[in-house]
Amino acid sequence: MTARATRDAGGVPATFLAGYIEILDAVSVSKRRLARDELESRRALGASAAEAGVALRSLVDLYLSVNWLVWRDLPAVTAAKNKEDVVGIAEAIMRAADDVVVALAEGYAEAQRATMRQEEAERREFIDDLFHGRSDLGRLAERAERFGLRLAGTYIVTAAKADHPFTDGDAVTRRVESLLLRQFDAHQVLVTTKQGLLLCIAPGALPNASTEFARHLENVLPPDQVGQVAVGRAHPGPGGILRSYEEARATLELAAALGLQSPVLSATELLVFQVLFRDRAAIIDLVGTVLGPLDKSRGGAMPLLETLSAYFATGENAAAAARRLFLSVRAFTYRLDRVKHLTGHDPRDPEQRFTLEAAVLGARLLNWPDQELPD
Repeated sequence: MTARATRDAGGVPATFLAGYIEILDAVSVSKRRLARDELESRRALGASAAEAGVALRSLVDLYLSVNWLVWRDLPAVTAAKNKEDVVGIAEAIMRAADDVVVALAEGYAEAQRATMRQEEAERREFIDDLFHGRSDLGRLAERAERFGLRLAGTYIVTAAKADHPFTDGDAVTRRVESLLLRQFDAHQVLVTTKQGLLLCIAPGALPNASTEFARHLENVLPPDQVGQVAVGRAHPGPGGILRSYEEARATLELAAALGLQSPVLSATELLVFQVLFRDRAAIIDLVGTVLGPLDKSRGGAMPLLETLSAYFATGENAAAAARRLFLSVRAFTYRLDRVKHLTGHDPRDPEQRFTLEAAVLGARLLNWPDQELPD
């Protein structure tokens, strides 16, 4: 009978029944509920089936097949004297089968949760090692294969931030990952989180993954949240992913400091600013020397600094910049003249424009004049 049940269940080994027929024999006679140890044994078998890769549906099919196959030969059934006895036995057997299926499912689900927790822990450990370079490169490459990454290749990391930090289990992270995996193979794209950022790691040969990542994030984010995405450059080798990630993260930080509102940023496009601000002492000196005299203005430095920011942001279009600040063109050009008078640099002079713009960007980075320049 167990062989027949195994065939009916698609080949699930009879070892997962382990004593079930004996339990049915006992229940048919006593009509009792299953004991705690009997239920625990089914939970353990359910867990073993999950670990062995047996489908829950097939496992349940195995048990239900045994129920109807052994029914007629149960001792109490063959000895039953009337209809009422048979009905009582049937009720006890069906109740036992119900309890057994529940116990199997509980054990199966717990094993699956444990496996998922283990896999997630391994995934998180791998991500941490990948971005910290703490693991042997050979071992790291082996582990990377499990997650579809070939560290010998070239990869691009795209990082996203929002008003609320991203976590591995939140709804936005899961949804963006699900949408991406509908378009790309799971061995091509890895979605994870780090330090509140949502990351997409994709081969350099798959540049549209970054575009789709940004598009899905925009569609999935709640209306009350604003997101921004930065795309790192493609880099090869085991250290390439870390380097691309650091570029993407630095781009987001730089954009925040400079007040850049573009929803998608490129590390390549902002590379010049990263180079410019790498020497903090030099940029402090530049801001203090070039823009420091603006403090002598009657309204302080901020109005004139805003004037310069608007002027440069509109491509040196005085009329457009004036509209942005709700000023007349005459008032705006007066402010430009004040900048020239106080600093000695004319924002309308192409040769002096770069110095002023670099100083303005440096002021944003240093949050000047709201904060005093460091010594």
